[in-house]
Amino acid sequence: MTYCVAVRVDKGLVFVSDSRTNAGVDHLSTYSKMFTFGHEGQRSFVILTAGNLATTQSVISQLKRDIKQKQTPNLLTVENMTEAAEYVGQLSASQQQKHSTAVAGGGFNASASFILGGQISGGSHRVFMIYPEGNFIKATAESPYLQIGEIKYGKPVLDRIITRETDLEEAALAALVSMDSTMRSNATVGPPIDVMIYEKDSLSLSRHFILQADNPYLLEIKAAWDEKLKEAFAELRRVNWNEPPSTAIED
Repeated sequence: MTYCVAVRVDKGLVFVSDSRTNAGVDHLSTYSKMFTFGHEGQRSFVILTAGNLATTQSVISQLKRDIKQKQTPNLLTVENMTEAAEYVGQLSASQQQKHSTAVAGGGFNASASFILGGQISGGSHRVFMIYPEGNFIKATAESPYLQIGEIKYGKPVLDRIITRETDLEEAALAALVSMDSTMRSNATVGPPIDVMIYEKDSLSLSRHFILQADNPYLLEIKAAWDEKLKEAFAELRRVNWNEPPSTAIED
């Protein structure tokens, strides 16, 4: 399993993804799910992947080949972010069909989901979630973050904190806490953790960080979040269950 999240705020974008692909009893493997494309000062793209590893690897490889072979379209020729999302969605649907038909029998799930975010010079910074079918939605002011993979554990953190006005650094922290909550509850999600912080209009992907399991800051976040949750819980007013709050019950 995996967990990837992208946040769009007024000041930029934040991307966070784990790297665990297998968490069996006797085998643990990792594979980065964050990929970057673009041209410094002109366009910047970040892609996060979830789902069948063969499919996601094939899509990323095809994106790289199309750029190298100067195929049209490719991520260096698309005119806007929506066109980029359409292009990635088409490649994804095609690769899923290819992998599904290549396996005899049945029961093989080649589905994959992607998050595509970034900015092209002259346009706005955008984030899209691309479904296995190839269609997509974008992050909006009302829904400023998108998730793929094991989304349920980290969602409450983001719902309580993220708005379009959230500071970029605070958005990065919220995304990391969301990742920590997911790792705490699901062993199939784990480090190294990729973090990309993109500042609006910078057209640069220089703020890329990889946090290993023993990273001091990652450990500090985990310990502090655990402690603050316990403190908050301890401060909640207790209910006297001998005289519980009144409830309206009708026969």
